[in-house]
Amino acid sequence: MDLTVVTYVIYLVISVALTIWVARTLSQSGKVFLADVMHGNEKLADAVNHLLVVGFYLVNLGFVALYLKSADVVEDSRGLFEELSVKIGVVLLVLGGMHLANVYVLNKIRRRGVMDREQIPPVAPQGWTPPAQPAR
Repeated sequence: MDLTVVTYVIYLVISVALTIWVARTLSQSGKVFLADVMHGNEKLADAVNHLLVVGFYLVNLGFVALYLKSADVVEDSRGLFEELSVKIGVVLLVLGGMHLANVYVLNKIRRRGVMDREQIPPVAPQGWTPPAQPAR
């Protein structure tokens, strides 16, 4: 069997496994964060969590598939390891970038929600104070 094909198979197995592991980890750990972002609405948080996981899979597995092709022919075991290290390293960087982008967007949504909650006074105003008259 051609070593280039072996490289492709190993790359696909490792990349798909990493994508699944990262998606599951982010999904489980992100539930609490999403519940806070969604103001305690667990049903909405679960729905958003599911949509984020599906999008994560689509983007990352699409990238893995597009990045499969190699211009170089793998001729020996050294070439196999070098090709795998570059490909898997790039996949890991893309997975990390996707994670940071998700956290950034959710944090922006969370901050906006916190700011909206802070603008509402904790108790209703009890009276009205007229504006101060300018000094003469």
